[in-house]
Amino acid sequence: MKRTLIISLILSLGACSMVGLDYFRPKQALPEQYQSVSIEVSDTAISSDWWKLYQDPVLDDLIAKASVNNTDIKIAVARIEEADGYLREVGAALFPQVNLDSAATRNKVTELGAVSLFNGMSSTRTNYNVRLGTLFELDFWGKLRRSQEAARAQALSSRYARDTVDLSLKGLIASNYLFLRSLESQIALSKENLHTREESLALTKRRLEGGIASALDVSQAEVAHTNLKAQLSELERQRQIVEQQLAVLTGVMGLKIETSSLDRMPVPPIPPAGLPSSLLESRPDVRLAEQNLIAANAKIGVAKAALYPTISLTAAYGGESKDLGDVLKSAARIWTGGVGLYLPVFDSGRLNARVDQVTAQQKQALAAYERAVQQSFQEVNDALVDLRQHTESELALHDSEQASRRALEIANHRYQSGYVAYLDVLDAQRVYNDVALAYVRSRQARLNASVSLFKALGGGWQEASLKSEK
Repeated sequence: MKRTLIISLILSLGACSMVGLDYFRPKQALPEQYQSVSIEVSDTAISSDWWKLYQDPVLDDLIAKASVNNTDIKIAVARIEEADGYLREVGAALFPQVNLDSAATRNKVTELGAVSLFNGMSSTRTNYNVRLGTLFELDFWGKLRRSQEAARAQALSSRYARDTVDLSLKGLIASNYLFLRSLESQIALSKENLHTREESLALTKRRLEGGIASALDVSQAEVAHTNLKAQLSELERQRQIVEQQLAVLTGVMGLKIETSSLDRMPVPPIPPAGLPSSLLESRPDVRLAEQNLIAANAKIGVAKAALYPTISLTAAYGGESKDLGDVLKSAARIWTGGVGLYLPVFDSGRLNARVDQVTAQQKQALAAYERAVQQSFQEVNDALVDLRQHTESELALHDSEQASRRALEIANHRYQSGYVAYLDVLDAQRVYNDVALAYVRSRQARLNASVSLFKALGGGWQEASLKSEK
């Protein structure tokens, strides 16, 4: 009967409600959908490996290497392991801890004390004991369970932190790779224009020797030629720097990337207009902020539970004898059992101050979560605007590039026929060079905007989420 009562008491204490409020996700005053976009869209779901949509094996290889070698990823993974260990440590507190305690002692007592030794009793004594002991805190107020709740949220936040680093890293590699390809296209274009200006300079010199052109035309052709050489040198310098940046991001310091063209990379599909704002839940940084909020909310319960009594059960069982061979005999059995209660009576407000601290931390976590959601929503809208504007800009610059090329051809023919001055040729060359470079940069900006959109959406969108809104 006594054992039944004790077991019933323990179960009833463990089933008591926890101190502190349970977590509920705060509501956000956000629109139900993003702004519409007047560009071609797709209803196809996009998986988390969004960078493969650019159909570039070199980019795929760079991201694969970064996932293994990047130091930020390694740090994030180690933090996950640390958080998992802490979660197991906190969870272990919910179960009894059993310890083995054994000792062998030998001591001498005084022979001249107030109590005399009996005849034949030795003043030197030997004692052996071995005991199994346990100490178990009853989670009456939910302090241990709230601690486990906070640790679990922190473990999840470490995973979302790793996902955030991973998503940012992949976006950074993709952006730098697009910049590299853009520079290579600009370098190829500058070399082509440089060859054209070399031919133009040689033609002008021949016309000067024939008395058709002036020395001014030759000087202007030389200036245009040397300016383009300086432009080419600057582009090559930037390419080397970007390639080295990719080497650092991927952890391959001797990285060398073969030259390719930006035009070979397709523009990936665009999400449909009016994507539900609930897709923000797929962003790891938003989930990270929410898990931090859950942990902060649980810590309030831990701090409040400290204001109430702490009830613990203690027990020990073993043997004790003067001879080592008798320590396990039934006559040597010893045991103890008890209940302990700890109640703070006066602490000058220390525990209440701790409650105020964790409450303030919860408010900070709440504000950080709201800011993460708002910032995420803004980033998606900004990426959609950038994508729309850069798409329109690229289309316009493509037509302008074709027109400036035709104008340059006409100017060269008219100059060779003697109908216009060489200044018209120089102006046509300058316009074509500027417009052609601007067209390449606009395509890079359009592709970069798609990368930003993938990052803003947490790496893609799922078809199920789209159908739920139709």
